[in-house]
Amino acid sequence: MQTGPIPTVRAARTDDAPQICELLNTIDTIEIGAPETDLHTVEADLAHPEVDLGQDSWLAFEDGRLVAYALLWNDSGAERVDLDHYVLPQHQAAGERLLDLAEERCRAKARHNGAARAVVHLHLNQRPTTDTAILTRRGWHTVRRYQVMVRDLTPHQEPLPEPPAGVTLRTCADEDGRRRAHALVEETFAEHFDHQPRTYEQWLDDIDAAHLDWSLVWIATVEGVGDAAVLLTRNDRAGMGWVRNLGVTKAVRGRGLGGHLLRHAFGVYAALGRDTLGLGVDTLNESGALRLYEAHGMRLHYAVDTWEVTLPVTG
Repeated sequence: MQTGPIPTVRAARTDDAPQICELLNTIDTIEIGAPETDLHTVEADLAHPEVDLGQDSWLAFEDGRLVAYALLWNDSGAERVDLDHYVLPQHQAAGERLLDLAEERCRAKARHNGAARAVVHLHLNQRPTTDTAILTRRGWHTVRRYQVMVRDLTPHQEPLPEPPAGVTLRTCADEDGRRRAHALVEETFAEHFDHQPRTYEQWLDDIDAAHLDWSLVWIATVEGVGDAAVLLTRNDRAGMGWVRNLGVTKAVRGRGLGGHLLRHAFGVYAALGRDTLGLGVDTLNESGALRLYEAHGMRLHYAVDTWEVTLPVTG
């Protein structure tokens, strides 16, 4: 039975970014102890060219206060659909109302794509503000766990490592370098759980390339092999520097190239005055990424679970 105020629901607009950011930072503080959502990240999500805000976003208000937010992503163009969903702890009815609307939209997207079902994924903190009993009752279950890892840096005192013999690094200062970085991300992450193939243009939108410092994206070339690894980082988060992608091709795995790139990032970000570098990792990644990060002094910041539900598009 509904108790308390009945939520008012509408689609998000780009000018809602500040109050959405405030909501997400309130939830961050509850879940992980500090606000870590940057306004430009919310703005980029709302402005993404593949998001139809009128149909793919929802805001729930109670007594004029924003208490829940949801946004749908359909990168696969098929049955796989992704959902962002956030709700304040004491407003679960509003959160469930957004789930109702979002799930129905997921069905419609899958139907439009010619799929017989929608397989929806939602990423939530291991201890979320969302009441997970609601998700379980609706048929959702966890399928994967990720860890956000961080390493403390000593600003201006982390040396850049010497590259392994036969290895050179270059930044992606030009279009050719950026296209090579995209190709390497697609190759090295192709077998990762939940990776959705993206064209070069789609990838640029996904990484908010217009605001990316391309001098902090590197390609590693190995003598006799060619371009063999990519490291994509960004320095526009208030809380820490961030590694978005670190990928090494199968042909050179096990040679220490991933560790070298990670140490390179430590040195560069310390030189920029940063005191923390973070990244996310799939705990079941078969390439051994979690072990690599732990071996280089990275520690758990918080864990995120992937929740899944399968929704038939008819019946």
